[in-house]
Amino acid sequence: MTPDHAIASSTPLERDARLAMSDHKVAPGEIAIGVVIGRAAEYFDFFVYGIASVLVFPKVFFPFASPLQGTLYSFVVFALAFIARPLGSVIFMAIDRRHGRGVKLTIALFLLGGSTMLISFLPGYDHIGASAIWLLAALRIGQGLALGGAWDGLASLLALNAPVERRGWYAMMPQLGAPIGFMLASLLFAFFTMNLSEADFIDWGWRYPFFCAFTINVVALFARLRLVATAEFTSLIERGRLEPTRFFPLLKAHGDDVLIGALVPLASFALFHLVTIFPISWITLFTQRSAGEFLLVQFGGAILFAGAIVFSGLMADQIGRRMHLIVSAGLIAAFAVASTVAPLVIEENVVGQTVYVLAGFSLLGLAYGQATGAVSSRLGARYRYTGAALMADLGWLLGAGFAPLVALGLSAKFGLACVGLYLLSGAVATLVALSINRSEIRQM
Repeated sequence: MTPDHAIASSTPLERDARLAMSDHKVAPGEIAIGVVIGRAAEYFDFFVYGIASVLVFPKVFFPFASPLQGTLYSFVVFALAFIARPLGSVIFMAIDRRHGRGVKLTIALFLLGGSTMLISFLPGYDHIGASAIWLLAALRIGQGLALGGAWDGLASLLALNAPVERRGWYAMMPQLGAPIGFMLASLLFAFFTMNLSEADFIDWGWRYPFFCAFTINVVALFARLRLVATAEFTSLIERGRLEPTRFFPLLKAHGDDVLIGALVPLASFALFHLVTIFPISWITLFTQRSAGEFLLVQFGGAILFAGAIVFSGLMADQIGRRMHLIVSAGLIAAFAVASTVAPLVIEENVVGQTVYVLAGFSLLGLAYGQATGAVSSRLGARYRYTGAALMADLGWLLGAGFAPLVALGLSAKFGLACVGLYLLSGAVATLVALSINRSEIRQM
């Protein structure tokens, strides 16, 4: 154990918690529940913000711009969290080394929930002018920093406690947090948009989903801390399997692997916001379809998303995770080509919009279910925890951070076929990365 880590693990509260849990053998199913709760809280915060970026922020923070321009400005602020996330990982890994995983998670989740909740109290541009935009940007950066710090290693603990022949099954479980978070966020916004007048929704209704975030993150924090206190987690830290390391030695030893690891999930990360956030912007700006009704369609898509994630676990255990990722990336590429040749989301074509969303969510679940930690096994044991975090940060930045901005900007100017081309580039990047990484993928 390193001197830094000896200090971190000797804090009284964490030591007492580990002693209290020392006689409890944690089961994979118990770990899975804690991981899913934690991930669902993170995704709830980000999806609440993403949906509001379309339905609320252009009117509240950018009323001086046209609806299209205001939405594009809103998407610029949306991207700030993904830029800040790698910096958050650097900051919070230092906190982890110095003060322990429990302290790190507590600060990160209070920052995440607090940043999201504080957005609900922000005055609009009409009240304080450009200061409102700066405050929104600062809180969005706070969300990104916090998400970088929320990387806890629990998915690795889950995989390492799972039967070897079912690693694909247990690898998909943390990913279920994404559809659960989206279902909660979309349902809340659908309820308020369908039951309030537009004036009431823009005045106060949109604030309630943001206000809920703090409570949800407190619940997620306790679920995570309970697992961090287990003997299994402590043992993995002592063996260096979940030990935080500094970034420069990691990049010096495994820079190429980190880059490949960031590119492997790009197909699913590129598709992520192209079926969740971007379609809402297109529907509200260019069609007469109700935003609330479309959110309910997306809620149905999120159910398919969850089902496809579960199926990905079964499929990966049968054909291997690398082959599964190749197949899912190929299917996303075919979907992208179809969207380019004959775009499904066309003005008032309600059936086409619905097919696009449901098919996109299904493919997203198939690919995203096995996207995390795809190349972590190539890293040395002492670098895997930090390396997996950095791979995820860079993958989200490259694949998802700017997706709504790029997709809306290009489609508004050149047509919806551009969305398919953008998605195709992500699928190609995944296939190229997998062709370079020919070893069979193992979770940690």
